[in-house]
Amino acid sequence: MKRKTIARDISWLSFNARVLQEAADPSVPLRERIKFLGIFSNNMDEFFRVRVATLKRMADVGPKLRNMHLEQAPDKILDNIQQIVLEQQAEFNAIFETVRKDMAREKIFLLNEKQLNKDQQKFVQTFFEEEVRNNIIPLMVESIPQFPYLREKSIYLGVVLSRKDSSLRRKYAILEVPSKAVGRFIKLPSPEGQHHIILLEDVIRYNLKSIFSFFGYDRYQAWVFKVTKDAELDLDTDLSTTLIQKIEKGLKNRRKGKPVRFVYDKEMDDGLLAYLIRKLNISRKESVIPGGRIHNFRHFMDFPDVFQRKGQRKKPFQHPLLKNTMRVTDMVLQTDIMLNFPYHSFSPVIDLLREAAIDPDVTAIKITAYRLASNSKVINALINAVRNGKQVTVMLELRARFDEENNLEWKERLEEEGVKVVIGIPNMKVHAKICLIKKRQNNHTIHYGFVSTGNLNEKTSTVYGDHCLLTADRFIMADVNRIFNYLEKPKEGAKFLKACKTLIPCPTGLRRELNKLISREIRHARAGLGAAITLKVNSLSDEELITRLYEAARAGVEIKLIIRGIFCMYSESKKFKVPVKAVSIIDEYLEHARVFIFHNNGNEKVYISSADWMVRNLDHRVEATCPIMDENIKKVLKNILEIQLSDNVKARILDNDLSNRYVRDRKTKKVRSQVEIYNYLHQKTSAVLDSLSSPVQQAEVIQ
Repeated sequence: MKRKTIARDISWLSFNARVLQEAADPSVPLRERIKFLGIFSNNMDEFFRVRVATLKRMADVGPKLRNMHLEQAPDKILDNIQQIVLEQQAEFNAIFETVRKDMAREKIFLLNEKQLNKDQQKFVQTFFEEEVRNNIIPLMVESIPQFPYLREKSIYLGVVLSRKDSSLRRKYAILEVPSKAVGRFIKLPSPEGQHHIILLEDVIRYNLKSIFSFFGYDRYQAWVFKVTKDAELDLDTDLSTTLIQKIEKGLKNRRKGKPVRFVYDKEMDDGLLAYLIRKLNISRKESVIPGGRIHNFRHFMDFPDVFQRKGQRKKPFQHPLLKNTMRVTDMVLQTDIMLNFPYHSFSPVIDLLREAAIDPDVTAIKITAYRLASNSKVINALINAVRNGKQVTVMLELRARFDEENNLEWKERLEEEGVKVVIGIPNMKVHAKICLIKKRQNNHTIHYGFVSTGNLNEKTSTVYGDHCLLTADRFIMADVNRIFNYLEKPKEGAKFLKACKTLIPCPTGLRRELNKLISREIRHARAGLGAAITLKVNSLSDEELITRLYEAARAGVEIKLIIRGIFCMYSESKKFKVPVKAVSIIDEYLEHARVFIFHNNGNEKVYISSADWMVRNLDHRVEATCPIMDENIKKVLKNILEIQLSDNVKARILDNDLSNRYVRDRKTKKVRSQVEIYNYLHQKTSAVLDSLSSPVQQAEVIQ
């Protein structure tokens, strides 16, 4: 029997194929193509660390112990994954070879240790002695009683030592390539007008004789390999340990995680390959993936900027209502403001917090934090607030995947400064992006702050598409306050979440509300009234809601979907009265926003949310979905989505076959939505500011 939805992990691989399409697209600037190769590689690493590892666990426990939310045929899915990954790896290698040829046309050459001229050979020897030697530890693995622990984010050189006259038995050694300490790319002395670059592992290859000659060998060969491990953070159920202790223990165990993938240079010596596979206890069938000479392409996201053709990325601009305003706070207290990242500047978010930090009338600041920038201006503003006598509470999600160690460090620093740090709820991540500021004004307390679809990270705000509503709406802020009450007092149960009247929180309300909203559209369609759903999310995999969308499409509801990543719905069916339009946009910016629009017979309901339509978001996370009441903001959000639905340059069709065909319409002008949205917001800003003088007038027209 055909399953009702596309397997989540197969859909994810289709998403990563779209990333690979960007690397293959000759219209994309060369540096960006190389960056997309790095993104593809990094995505694949995380996919194996998390999803493949999870599927293997599920396959091990057997069908009787699987719960209703897990895949019912993990073995079959793993076989399918292996086939797709091998095909994508072959495509990746072919694209990289094309990219190298294009680099050569720009006089950029990635050399290996055998291609160096005399000056470069001397440079590489000196560089190795001065910068590299002290950072490497050769391991003669056959002489070590226990095979050494291998870091999963590192790459290694497997070395075979031998003599040409065969007078000594071959030996194996392993070297970790110290890319974190030294950097992966080394610029070489180059002819004028050219850029010659060598990878760190090739610097080491060139100097193998210097490392191993005292063993008496005269032939040295080395091949790159890497290991990907199960990254699931097991948190034991020992009630005597705190969440922090469990996370610290889990992080240590993660480092010792079971290997789930072994990627190696396909030219590797057969004996060395067999030795490594045996010692790592990896099945050739499941997880052994031959590749090219180069691995850990995630570093290529930081390839040196030596390119002639630069990207066309424009700088973010100030929101019109804030352009000529001394204080962000003053404007937010007058009117709602929607910041649309990365087109609008993120600075008003920082400014709002900085102003609150020094405002003598502000008494308290509460904020959630999931992923933070390395030198977070958000955190600096909050620390400043504490030093100015404010009560500051940070809900810091310690279990944000792969940011656990960073967040533990942030927790320590915040608490040292006097910030109250709330660290989460058992078995539930806090993913809502909310902020509450309390201010005394005219002898009573007012609340203002924001609700956002994305992370409070000033670095990613320049490349992630998100929406952030700055507001002093008393109904919204009352519910933000209720959510913080729940986060600070989870033992009192979900009564605070259930008391929300405007915001729709997870896990208590959103699934039920979405079902009601879809049902209303179905009733309207059956009654011959206007009925439509426009949905933009990162992922759509929840089977219950997908089933409801099937029902809506059969009833005649017009459904338009913009899904960046996982898409488990079959978008094509003869039973649908109106064809479902489903697209994915992969371009320079990462589409991260969540927006829901329900036609409601002309009285449209528009929401922004931190939640994707996935089981984990709806049932196992604290999320916040916010209705948009301001008609001008509604209009802008709708226009942004309409531009994206009109994209015929970077949009791909999400069909039942996972073909990733580009949307192409030769009858109309080319629409590259990220460019058009920038122009739309920028032109709208300029036009209104030119025609209106007072901030109040501007607020009536622009958002």
